Amino acid sequence: MKDNRVLKWITKSRLRIALVSILIVIMIILSGFLIWALTPLGPMDEARDALVSDSQVKVTTDRWIVFEPRDSSPGTGFIFYPGGRVDPRSYAPMARDIAAEGFLVIIVPMRLNLAFFSPDRASDVMRSYPEINTWAVGGHSLGGAMAARFVHKNQADGLIMWAAYPADDMSGDSVPALLLYGTRDGVTEPDDLYGRKNEMPSNTTWVPIEGGNHAQFGWYGSQSGDNDATITRLEQQELIVTNTVEFLRSL
Repeated sequence: MKDNRVLKWITKSRLRIALVSILIVIMIILSGFLIWALTPLGPMDEARDALVSDSQVKVTTDRWIVFEPRDSSPGTGFIFYPGGRVDPRSYAPMARDIAAEGFLVIIVPMRLNLAFFSPDRASDVMRSYPEINTWAVGGHSLGGAMAARFVHKNQADGLIMWAAYPADDMSGDSVPALLLYGTRDGVTEPDDLYGRKNEMPSNTTWVPIEGGNHAQFGWYGSQSGDNDATITRLEQQELIVTNTVEFLRSL
């Protein structure tokens, strides 16, 4: 009997040690993930400078990062989801330039800097701006995929994907969509996009940016796995803004 009690005690002790070890491993993994997610890329100095209001664009950074044109009352808004693990401020220059053309542009920060955890945040923005009657929702990379998910499951007037493809099959959706991609993108490669072509909305406009890469869709520096661009960041940004503005006007 005594030997059985000792054996049970040893078994329980080993079980406790195993459980504690598993919990420690889980805590280490979660801690590593949180540190990774909460240390996003960017913003570069150019992006910080773009967060200051001027005579053309009013910038507010309370709940969201909002860019409003001063000389007009926009009827069209563009809700933007940042790329995965990218500081939302890194997209300020393009948001300012688009707003200067007469559009309301709102960059939506994401939980843990990953749009995967906050795909429906565009709904809150839309409710807060009832005066806007036309909405486009878009984003970069993971942000673009989650913006597509929002548009697929909710109502929006347009979808804008920068170096991104839908997270869901949207082949049956008729929403106007714009897809911008860099021919030198090493993260969301052009072949990946064309491999998902049958899942894109039927009304998708494809626009390649010759020589553009993944990181130059924002102002956060370089990105692991990306290719070197053969055009400057400014050149790529000008093409992004020009095509995005043209699409917004078409809505």
